[in-house]
Amino acid sequence: MNISEAWEVYYQDKKLEGFSPTTLKGYKIQLNLLLRYLGDIDINEITIFNLKQYLIERGSHLKPSSLGVRIRFIRAFFRYLTDEGYIQKNPASKLKEPRLGQRIPKSFNEEELELLREGCKTELEHALIEVLFSSGMRAGELHRLNIKNINWENRSCIVLGKGNKQREIYFSQKAKIWLKWYIESRNDNDPALFVTQRNPHRLSIDMMRYVVKRIGRQANLDINVYNHRFRHSFAQYLVDKNCPLEAVQDQLGHVKLETTKIYCQLSGQRRKQIHDRYF
Repeated sequence: MNISEAWEVYYQDKKLEGFSPTTLKGYKIQLNLLLRYLGDIDINEITIFNLKQYLIERGSHLKPSSLGVRIRFIRAFFRYLTDEGYIQKNPASKLKEPRLGQRIPKSFNEEELELLREGCKTELEHALIEVLFSSGMRAGELHRLNIKNINWENRSCIVLGKGNKQREIYFSQKAKIWLKWYIESRNDNDPALFVTQRNPHRLSIDMMRYVVKRIGRQANLDINVYNHRFRHSFAQYLVDKNCPLEAVQDQLGHVKLETTKIYCQLSGQRRKQIHDRYF
């Protein structure tokens, strides 16, 4: 069995297990990178040396986090092939991920958020940043939402998160107002909550990223403005308001509390407030 044949078996199994299309698309990208380096050779010919050479030659330019993604895919792929009996010895069993320095996720401060709001020029832009900030949902979760998913009375909706897990999230009164204004401004029948302005169809994650960056430029901010930074800001805001970490974890849809702790480390301003309070 060559690599491409092994991938088809792996892909179909993961699809049956309920892996999301986005996750499988990411896996396919990693598979293609490996395939391009090794060629479509027999899976029994692959050794730990081949895999290490691939990671050294094609991964030395990557950040540790990106290299870790590549290594996790390789380990999962060959572990599956070993467990299913397609190969007798797992060549990736001794691959280790690079150590990651723990970084405090970047969030927007109050001034930056207000400047972003001032930088919005359309109902779409206003509604998008208010929903991203006040709900803490992932861009992929927002991308899949339809208008009919919104419970206007509760200012809530059910989103489909990682691992096809559903959770209920809430958004602010300000987000509700801008969402209604945005929807009323549209002249299309597309079911998606957010659509492109020209030839309306569901707003892709890439297009969402473009709109968010455009707002940052319009606001004359010299910081990196991206979708996930609103999620960081949401988490940081809740922690600074003394929201229990378990509640933040639930809102963000994290499986492990440790992940939430990384997202929600105290900001410098909050640390100073605590220090001043006790000293």
